[in-house]
Amino acid sequence: MAIVSDGTDPPAPPLRRQDDCLFCRIAAGEVAARVARSSPRAVAFHDVNPQAPTHVLVVPRDHHRDVASAVAADPDLVAHLVAEAAAVAQESGLGSGWRLVANTGPAGGQTVGHVHLHVLGGRDMRWPPG
Repeated sequence: MAIVSDGTDPPAPPLRRQDDCLFCRIAAGEVAARVARSSPRAVAFHDVNPQAPTHVLVVPRDHHRDVASAVAADPDLVAHLVAEAAAVAQESGLGSGWRLVANTGPAGGQTVGHVHLHVLGGRDMRWPPG
């Protein structure tokens, strides 16, 4: 049986959201942020405590606790976040080099329980990161 499209997109599935999550509230536009990029699946905004001249967080609009849970639930989402991070780096003029960080869990330095990627650049990145 052939499926015929009328040219309209199916409705988007409802967002998975946690009402007490700061990043869910930023992604929903309920908390102000300096937005660098926005897509239907993600939002990128400048960190309020920058660790480099350019420090942008890329977060999905759907709530996932950390990278591992996001990969398990929606591997394509993680690829989208990385693509958004690369676009942020390009739009920010970080062609000479930049760092992409995903802190996972308290021991890994994650302080907000919503998966997010840090795009850092505008200065030389040393190793080890600390």
